[in-house]
Amino acid sequence: MSQEDARWRTTAYEGFEIHVVALVKGHEDERGQHRELAPSDRFTYVGYVCHPGADPKLPGHTVPFHADGEETFPSAEAAWDEGLHVGRTIVDGTHPDLTVLSLVTSGF
Repeated sequence: MSQEDARWRTTAYEGFEIHVVALVKGHEDERGQHRELAPSDRFTYVGYVCHPGADPKLPGHTVPFHADGEETFPSAEAAWDEGLHVGRTIVDGTHPDLTVLSLVTSGF
């Protein structure tokens, strides 16, 4: 499942929106075709923080984030939960590397 086809979840938080999608890690077979989910499948996430109504396709309108390296989760729900948690830390200013400062100062 591509990011474009995936089901994004959006949460309003402290004047921002947090968008997260859970993706199955290694969900393609050797020919690049999607396969059926297996009980052993692991999930990961990608997401972004933006102002409400911002266009994520425009540069500078989002703060993108993703799971670190090989980090995986046993279910889509667990991946979404962790992605939302990371998004909240970005908005709160407690994330060690990412901030919404560029969104606030640019007006996006």
